[in-house]
Amino acid sequence: MLLKLHDRLLNLDRYLREKAGNSIATPGQRRRAWWHFQFVDHAFLRGWWTNLAEVAPEVWRANQPSPRKLAHHKRRLGLKAVLNLRGEAEQSHYLFEAEACRDLGLELVSVRLAARSLPKPVFLFDLLEAFETLPRPFLMHCKSGSDRAGFAAALYLIAIEGRPVAEAKRQLHWKHLHLRSTRTGVLDHFFDAYQADTIDEPIPLRDWIASRYDRDALQAEFMERLSGRRG
Repeated sequence: MLLKLHDRLLNLDRYLREKAGNSIATPGQRRRAWWHFQFVDHAFLRGWWTNLAEVAPEVWRANQPSPRKLAHHKRRLGLKAVLNLRGEAEQSHYLFEAEACRDLGLELVSVRLAARSLPKPVFLFDLLEAFETLPRPFLMHCKSGSDRAGFAAALYLIAIEGRPVAEAKRQLHWKHLHLRSTRTGVLDHFFDAYQADTIDEPIPLRDWIASRYDRDALQAEFMERLSGRRG
């Protein structure tokens, strides 16, 4: 009995991953995309847990919002824009979000970040541009609101609000389910490197990214440290 149930769940998961979630153009596709959103993208876990927190005045962070949550956030927070840190994708989470933003009159900007690797400079500059141009209040989000949202929130505080690095790094915290001791700790390493490199000669974060940020070297350095801790 349990084995049959297990096999059915595996088959459902395989079907949803391979056949659903890439279109909401027809009623049937929309139904399949809804199931994809709920179970493959884990939206059912986010029904009660939003990981919502205020980063700065009129700037918020959260996990992936459903259309209903976006409407709720607009009413409660007065949202005017959404910064999606998962990038544009022909997948259920983005399709439903883009549709909801259109219906609600919210500006949607997408920048692709990763939770376990550092962004290329071009994506960091796209992120900084979004911070400077998005109407406020705005909400930034990734999937869980833990890692990419924490990284972007820390970047915002340093580059836009002029906050100290030590304060900004608190956005990458276990209370948001971010774990520095795992591969997602590479995001902390970015700010550690900036802080150490500019302690004697402070320079703006944007200038450091343009002139000194070495993505590959920092990632290699972090992985070596992580391997050493585990060894």
